[in-house]
Amino acid sequence: MKLTPEQIEFFHRDGWLFLPELFSQEEVDFLAREAVSIYDANRPEVWREKSGAPRTAFAAHLYNEAFRTLGAHPRMIDPIEQLFGEQVYMHQFKINAKAAFTGDVWQWHQDYGTWKRDDGMPEPRAMNIAIFLDEVMPINGPLMLVPKSQTAGDLKASHDLETTSYPLWTLDEDTVTRLVQKGGIVAPTGKPGGMLMFHGNLVHGSSGNITPYPRKIVYLTLNAVSNYIRTPTRPDYIAHRDFTPIKTVDDDALLRLARAPRQAAE
Repeated sequence: MKLTPEQIEFFHRDGWLFLPELFSQEEVDFLAREAVSIYDANRPEVWREKSGAPRTAFAAHLYNEAFRTLGAHPRMIDPIEQLFGEQVYMHQFKINAKAAFTGDVWQWHQDYGTWKRDDGMPEPRAMNIAIFLDEVMPINGPLMLVPKSQTAGDLKASHDLETTSYPLWTLDEDTVTRLVQKGGIVAPTGKPGGMLMFHGNLVHGSSGNITPYPRKIVYLTLNAVSNYIRTPTRPDYIAHRDFTPIKTVDDDALLRLARAPRQAAE
């Protein structure tokens, strides 16, 4: 899977790119079922909202075969290696829940700010890739992006330990207002299977979800191998210490895995 010159130009200009329905409904249904079983587990990698609803599940690719396969899928790995010009490793893997009715906000922030301060990542040569497991709609807490804000560099941030159950390096309102006045706000929406990728310095956040529609999204943080983290302070299930380049699986590997139980039953 390769990005076109037009897609690359758009990404470098606006800092994000959305590829609709990159994964089939069969593949996504399989991943969504696996995600629910992970949320139901009592594991330290599963963080919960103050209400007790799941907020995010880290490192599922290390103990779940479906997400291990997804984490090495060429539809995600190849475009990032194309942009970085080198191999990548998995810095972080998480499944954000944004549960129906109780999914909490994610404050305005830059991801690289956290990777730099908490993990010792030298440069913003890591990128988030988001795979929609549910339909993301304007009403169920979509990710909001500030286009072109990646050009502002690494912005001053404060460590918010109170707003939600998850600590985050957040931006102040004046900074967000200034950037939005320049770039506006977009909220990519789409069917399950869509893939969103965005620059590590792109300012983003999301509102709470008070609808009956859950919004599960898988996030892979892929880091250039040369940009490995130097001084991690977080648990290794949040900031991985294995810097081995990802070796991709076959393009149909996830589909074959999804069909395996049915075939065995037959």
